[in-house]
Amino acid sequence: MKDFAKLLDRLYFTHSNLAKAVLLKDYFARTPDPDRGYALAAIAGTLDFAFFKRALVRDLIVSRTDPVLFEMSYDYVGETSETIAHLWPVSPDAVKLDRLPTLSELVETFGRLSKEELKEYLATLLDNSTVAERWALLKFGMGNPRVGVTTRFAKNVLADYGTVEVHEIEEVWHSLSAPYVELFQWLEKKADKPKPGQSLTYMPVMLSHPLEEKDLQDFDYSLYSAEWKYDGIRVQLISNSNGAALFSRTGDQITQSFPDLLAKARFNAVLDGELLVKTTAGIGSFNDLQQRLNRKRLDRKMMQQYPAYMIVYDALFLDGEDMRPLPFLERRQKLSQWWSRQDPAIDFMEFSELLELRDRDHMNELRLKANRTDIPYIEGLMLKRKDSAYVTGRPKGLWFKWKRDPLVVDAVLMYAQRGTGKRSSFYSDYTFGLWLNGELLPVGKAYSGFTDEELKQIDSWIRRNSTHSFGPVREVKPELVFELAFDSVAKSTRHKSGFAMRFPRISRIRWDKPAADADRMEILENMVQGEDETEETPEQQPLQQEFLW
Repeated sequence: MKDFAKLLDRLYFTHSNLAKAVLLKDYFARTPDPDRGYALAAIAGTLDFAFFKRALVRDLIVSRTDPVLFEMSYDYVGETSETIAHLWPVSPDAVKLDRLPTLSELVETFGRLSKEELKEYLATLLDNSTVAERWALLKFGMGNPRVGVTTRFAKNVLADYGTVEVHEIEEVWHSLSAPYVELFQWLEKKADKPKPGQSLTYMPVMLSHPLEEKDLQDFDYSLYSAEWKYDGIRVQLISNSNGAALFSRTGDQITQSFPDLLAKARFNAVLDGELLVKTTAGIGSFNDLQQRLNRKRLDRKMMQQYPAYMIVYDALFLDGEDMRPLPFLERRQKLSQWWSRQDPAIDFMEFSELLELRDRDHMNELRLKANRTDIPYIEGLMLKRKDSAYVTGRPKGLWFKWKRDPLVVDAVLMYAQRGTGKRSSFYSDYTFGLWLNGELLPVGKAYSGFTDEELKQIDSWIRRNSTHSFGPVREVKPELVFELAFDSVAKSTRHKSGFAMRFPRISRIRWDKPAADADRMEILENMVQGEDETEETPEQQPLQQEFLW
């Protein structure tokens, strides 16, 4: 535990990726199994357990100190684990431990204790720890360290550590889990490469690059085919003798939310495509799909109202044959032949339309069609080299995406909330509003799209112009205007304004614009894509960014 705490602390305060990689490789080399595997899972965000909730540790700290002091401290720090690590008062009657347990000992002990036993044991550990060790202990136990190491970065470090290609790590990653003993044995040349086998295991997908003007300077249109980019979520559908499973592009299993689609998958293939909903009225928008995402309870009425549907783009495996090394057009041909051999009752999928590109003008015509607001289920174009193999990751020059232009409004800053982690000292999460009958109503929350220097300027303005405080949230004078970009907007009964934006982000700060000249609510109503009002229930966790109201 002590070594893990030192590692987390150094990673948190290290900004260079090269230096972080050195820290991780050194830790992996000197830490035995299974501790290094649990550390890897915690840092890479793949721990599939959390031994205690935030509420439990809050109960612990308020049993040891003044609740008001804790809330004030939390408001200043902005992060639960760090606040408790600094504030924790050691009991004069604390049981003295000879040493702190290892990570594997923590996993074993936490896993068998009742809730009350867990609280007592955790308090003892906190009494015997330094500030850094308390912080690491709480981060590990709650399963969310967040020390600036992404899963992708961790995979690259592992590839370098074992002198293998990163795509080889990708091939086995999702078939393994903590403590990753097989993985480290392979990387240290002590065992063969792990085999995923015939299980329902996610396989890393091929990704595209946004198309930029510089890419079009010497663009050879004859080498590329195009497809519509549908406004759903990218998925991988796996079906074989072991059953069927559905994964998001990041490898998260979403099978439980779409049993109607999985029940119809009766073939042996790994397919790449876009998940949507389709009713008798046609393909729905992303807002329709959102009614199905992340629901804890799914009834027959919901499945009938929003039936799952998949647009198939590509095939990784067909009847056990690996399609990935083949050129894109040959994979399409094989997929078409395979499709014709399936049960004609495949009514939950369709093959994506292939569009030939003639020249720049023709591509612009296609993109203009994608920009039409009366086709809410299309958000742009995909351009794919005809000779491209299916390559893990984001290879250059093979696949491009050209999304439609974002929608834009000028909105007024209403509320600001402290960020977390490295942003915990700044007000970095903002809620914006538009005017309706002389009143500002919230329309969205954004916390990206500005530089570090701009963040300091905004934070300073917020502190000078606050009117009320609500814990970590400040209400500000309605004077500062931001230009917000977003992908789409839909009517929503959940939000006070009656509208929900999809993926709002800050495109620029309008220091020059008077708040009275910001946009009116009518502009959102004109942007709504002709959808019915949606009713979002409490158990949903929408993909759109949450709002503060």
